[in-house]
Formats: sequence, C-alpha cells, structure tokens
Amino acid sequence: MLITILKKFTKGRDLIRPEMTRFATTYLTLTCLYAMKTSLMSMFNYEEWKTSKFGTSQEGRKVQNVVLDSRFWKNVTICLKVVAPLMVVLRLVDSDAKPAMGFIYEEMDCVKEMIKSNFNNIKKIGGIINFILHATAYYINPQLHYEPNFRNDDVEVKEGLYICMRRLVNDVAERTKINLQLTDFHYGRGTFYLEDAKACRKVMFLGEWWKMFGDRTPELKRFVVRVLSLTCSSSGCERNWSSLEIVIQVLEVI
Repeated sequence: MLITILKKFTKGRDLIRPEMTRFATTYLTLTCLYAMKTSLMSMFNYEEWKTSKFGTSQEGRKVQNVVLDSRFWKNVTICLKVVAPLMVVLRLVDSDAKPAMGFIYEEMDCVKEMIKSNFNNIKKIGGIINFILHATAYYINPQLHYEPNFRNDDVEVKEGLYICMRRLVNDVAERTKINLQLTDFHYGRGTFYLEDAKACRKVMFLGEWWKMFGDRTPELKRFVVRVLSLTCSSSGCERNWSSLEIVIQVLEVI
C-alpha cells in the first residue's frame, strides 16, 4: 500500500538509484528527493496517507514531519550545492581511462570556485578543500605545466610541492638535487627540450613520460614517479567511507 501511494505521487519514479559507484548513491538519492519535493510534500498531506497504518504510526509521523520541515529541504539544497561539483572529480578518480593523480588539483581548483559561486563566494566553503599531494602532481604534470594558463606563480601550488617533497624525501642533499633539476623541467631544458618529449606530453601516461624523458634528472624522476604512482582511485577505499559521510562533514563545517 505504501509503495502504491508513493508511486502515485512520484509517477512511478524510484527514490533510490543504486549505482556502480557506491559513493554516488546517496547524492543521487538526494537529487531524486529534491526533484520530487513538491510531490512528496503533497503525498504526506494526502488523506489516504493520513488514514493509512503508516500515516498513523509513530515512524510514519516522524518521516512526515521531516519531509514537511523546511529546514530539511534547506539542508538538502546545501548538500547538493556542495556535492554536485565534487561529483566531477569523483567520476575522474573512479575512471580507469587514465591515471588521475596529475589532474586532480586542477579539477579541484575548478570545483572550489564552483562551490564558492554556489554559496555567493563565501570563502570558507572553498577553503575546506585543499590537497598538498594533488598540488604537487599538478606542478609536475607535463600536460599542464607548459600550458599558458599554468599557475606557476601560485603560492599554494609551490607550497604544496615543497611540503610534499619534505615529507617524501628525507635526505636534504637529495632534495637540493631535486630542486636544481626542477628548473630544467620548468624551463624545458635537456631531454625535456627534445621534440619527442614535447610531442609525447599529451599522448603518454604521466609516469611513462617521466620514465622516458627524465633520465638526466634521476632524483627528480624518482620523486615524480613515486608521487604519480600513488593511487587516487575510489575503489580501494569504498568500504571505509561514503558520500553520506562527506555530506555530513560538509554540513558540520558550514
């Protein structure tokens, strides 16, 4: 009976949309809920609901009070404004098309701006998203580094790079060599200046590109390959966290 009433008001649509990526399920469910807000509110004001065993039960009244509470829908709106841009990055890290590590920072930077825009440029919303490792991967990505819009003078990127280097490379002498070799990469000198290196920037996987053209900067190559080898795929952590936990954490920050 309950399903019959629900289907009547949702025109047969399901509220829960299971997906292959379990992170997205809660977000997609919230999207469906919001899309059917008017229908759901109408259902709980429907006489057939009110007189049903579900509408007169304690649990049914609790659900009814939640759906008819404007604060609930306000929170749903907040969740969707934050999570919708993040879904772009989630799809990136959940794809097997190419290693995503070198592209996360740029995508997340776009996400931060989208979230800030969704909240009328409130700075603290964008400020909750910050990835040192991804800033490093952004800097050493040859597909992006030589582009005109590359953020070479971005303090956040540089700080992320050097903090990551200190964490992954304990030896001071080796870090010094890496810093010297970074200038060759940045200015495209040595093997990085080869026509083949330039031609392969956007057609080779990042780790493979560095292995092929980074031989004259061995310490830098070792550091880069180590960073790019770190996984940012969602598959390894699906059992440990969910999109619902992200939503809760965001709401707590807001």
